[in-house]
Amino acid sequence: MAIIFDDIAGAESLYPFTATRSAADIRIGILTIREKWPLIIEKYFADEMQDICINANIIPTKASAASMLKGGQLNSVNEVEGYRVLEHPWQIFQWNDWALRNDFELLTSGRVSSKISGTNTVIGNGNIFIEPGAIVEHATLNTTTGPVYIGKNAEVQEGCLIRGPFSLGEGAVLKMGSKIYGATTIGPYCTAAGEVKNSVMFGYSNKGHDGYLGDSVIGEWCNLGAGTSNSNVMNTAGTVKVWDNGLKEFAPVGLKCGLLMGDYSRAATNTSFNTGTVIGVGCNIFGTGFPPKLVPDFTWGTERYTFEKLLKDINNWKALKGQQISEHETAMLKQLYFKN
Repeated sequence: MAIIFDDIAGAESLYPFTATRSAADIRIGILTIREKWPLIIEKYFADEMQDICINANIIPTKASAASMLKGGQLNSVNEVEGYRVLEHPWQIFQWNDWALRNDFELLTSGRVSSKISGTNTVIGNGNIFIEPGAIVEHATLNTTTGPVYIGKNAEVQEGCLIRGPFSLGEGAVLKMGSKIYGATTIGPYCTAAGEVKNSVMFGYSNKGHDGYLGDSVIGEWCNLGAGTSNSNVMNTAGTVKVWDNGLKEFAPVGLKCGLLMGDYSRAATNTSFNTGTVIGVGCNIFGTGFPPKLVPDFTWGTERYTFEKLLKDINNWKALKGQQISEHETAMLKQLYFKN
């Protein structure tokens, strides 16, 4: 069976995350949308051999997959129970609780977790799954509010306080004394620390020090300097407005929204982000005062990155995790850079 994605879906409205990827490669819950589909098909519909074409921004469930395989058209969020279409970037953290629970069931049903070390304190029903090679010692894991998933070769260091639902991706590290509130996803090979609540880090990004990250989404290869924090609620307790790239205007999103940061962007030590801030791709945030609520792609302080320096800085950060910028990434960034 082939699963074919329509990559156009959500391209503008899901900015900044679809500036550098298909909507299918957005992480929500434990997995990306692209990773969810074949697992659901294999688990529940192994005998169905037809090819299906899916809009990249449809978040799959067993029910929605069944409808698609029967030739159904999924055009309304309420058409099938549990079926959702990702149309705005803030929905990533708003729906992360729902997605985490679905992915936890998908990944762990019928499997046996690695043994949980006796040095940990477990509160609640113990709905915890630890993949092989993961290290979890002297942590408090509270499952009364949702499950806890620890990926392969990930590490939860001593003194961490975790309330589910929570996912720590493959090779990721949660540093000593971190305070994690659900629903939070720390993606593969990320480093996280400090206080994090209801946020998603896609992969290979760092929040390695104290500071608050709440109701936020951080792309890949980002870095938040020590002490960096965001506001997630207006001082007036009013409705938060966030840049909607599809509408080309600031749109109301509810009472809470923190930071939405595109791939390859970084923030200097002690940066403070206003409620509902959108940071584009390849930005270096530094300077006095609050950054604007919308920072365009390739911003360097108050100027624009030169393309050569952008690639050099990205490669320097990738080298810290044993990687280097690829030809595909270079071509993609070049196209985006000279398009703006």
